[in-house]
Amino acid sequence: MAGEGDCRPGQLLGVTAGDERIVLANVDGHFYALKDRCSHADFPLHDGFLEDTRLECLHHGAKFDVCTGEARGLPAIRPVQSYPVEVRDGEVFIQPE
Repeated sequence: MAGEGDCRPGQLLGVTAGDERIVLANVDGHFYALKDRCSHADFPLHDGFLEDTRLECLHHGAKFDVCTGEARGLPAIRPVQSYPVEVRDGEVFIQPE
């Protein structure tokens, strides 16, 4: 869980939900959540870059769609897990499965 103000538009934030490390992305006020591990080399994604809906891993440049988790650029070929997000009363809730 995080507050809406903790992750401003165009930013990424590493959070924990249950036992899961998650990267939260704010795309124009809409929040998306992915597992915080790159499917290419198992590095954290929260220290990467967000451009529109595309997250780029800092470590090797793999790209992912934050809305779906789909791999969008080599060297990643596998998606990362995405999670449902709900905003209530200024708080962002993530439902890890």
